[in-house]
Amino acid sequence: MLDIIVPETPDQFEATKQLCWEYRTFLLTLDDQNRKVVLTFYPEDRYARLMEDLQTEHAPPGGGLRLALKDGVPVGCGMFHTVAPGTAEIKRVFVNEAACATGTGRAIMETLIGDCRAAGFERIMMDTGKVLATAIGLYLSMGFRLRGPYQDVPEIAKDMLVYFEMEL
Repeated sequence: MLDIIVPETPDQFEATKQLCWEYRTFLLTLDDQNRKVVLTFYPEDRYARLMEDLQTEHAPPGGGLRLALKDGVPVGCGMFHTVAPGTAEIKRVFVNEAACATGTGRAIMETLIGDCRAAGFERIMMDTGKVLATAIGLYLSMGFRLRGPYQDVPEIAKDMLVYFEMEL
């Protein structure tokens, strides 16, 4: 059984952080150029600070965290936060190998979109790597549309990312 929950216990928050670290590790293994992009945006010390502040950075009402549990075992996560009045950004949507091709990514995204609506956001922005074809296909199939960058992007990443937007 798949459950998409709001982390509430220390163990659930720790599982969410661990999945975020797995996501970073996965991105580092894609290819040399993507590795450079990840290390530009998220060097290990900066990512560690981000993980320390995860609960605060994504706290309601301006944000939210979700943890996917398959038969009680953490297998995926996703989160959002406010980037501008009325605009949320979805971040770090990740499903580990145990849950790939099971609909878990779609379930996380559907939940996050619903959370953004319920929180009163009018628009969602997000980005992903161009090499992540499955994620790109998922986001487009869910009604996101392609757009240009919505934040300053280091030169090294300009041709490596795909940007999305959804009006709610």
